[in-house]
Amino acid sequence: MDIYAEVTSRIMQQMETGIIPWRKPWIASGAAVSHATGKPYSLLNQMLLGRPGEYATYAQIQKAGGYVKKGEKASMVVFWKWIEQEDEETGEVKEIPFLRYYNVFHIDQCEGLTARYAAEVPANPATADETADELVAAYCSREGVKLIHEEGDRAFYRPSTDSITVPHMRQFSATAEYYSTLFHEMTHSTGHKSRLDRLDRVAAFGSEDYSKEELIAEIGAAALVNHTGLETPDSFRNNAAYIQNWLQVLKDDKRFIVSAAGKAEKAVNMILGTAG
Repeated sequence: MDIYAEVTSRIMQQMETGIIPWRKPWIASGAAVSHATGKPYSLLNQMLLGRPGEYATYAQIQKAGGYVKKGEKASMVVFWKWIEQEDEETGEVKEIPFLRYYNVFHIDQCEGLTARYAAEVPANPATADETADELVAAYCSREGVKLIHEEGDRAFYRPSTDSITVPHMRQFSATAEYYSTLFHEMTHSTGHKSRLDRLDRVAAFGSEDYSKEELIAEIGAAALVNHTGLETPDSFRNNAAYIQNWLQVLKDDKRFIVSAAGKAEKAVNMILGTAG
């Protein structure tokens, strides 16, 4: 069986069912979250806000019966909004990401407002898998990639330091989701200029290049989770949902999955040490 073709086919079948809500597979610890929903803010907003805790807009504070303390200043939260723009020469209409913002206050800047959410500890946290751990250790040792675990709400690969950062295993409620997250970042690391050289320039969040690299990384993660025998229906559905989320940026171009799968195969072969 061609695992890449099989995974690609199954992902596309999942996508045919419609929008699949993607969920972050780890529980945030010490993160800045929305007082209204309890959801952690994006990494960019975490940096803008600067400290953990719950944040609310002025309107949300008023609605909850609270008020902002005198002299307190709001913090900025940003988000992307897609707008249509017409090319003056060709008349072609394109959608481009436009950065917008709104203001929020930390709950300790308010009176009459109490915390509603606390970081939960999974009842059945993820557990180590010997086969997967051996695969990770072998790749990182062979390629010189540094693996960092930290308490937090982010997972990323940093080309400048050739390092992978992921939350601690105990923050995940499922073993497959922990390794899927780690494999995703490992797949990104294969794009380093010293390896497959996919990351030849910095891609802006929401751009086509960024979206394509995310698809490659997630298909690679799905293939590696399957290869190590860790796949579950929930983990596969989450893989498919994440991929579908980024395909929407590419106008639901499902044909690109086939192209991305080819690049993901090269990445996975490098991680497995089977690259020719």
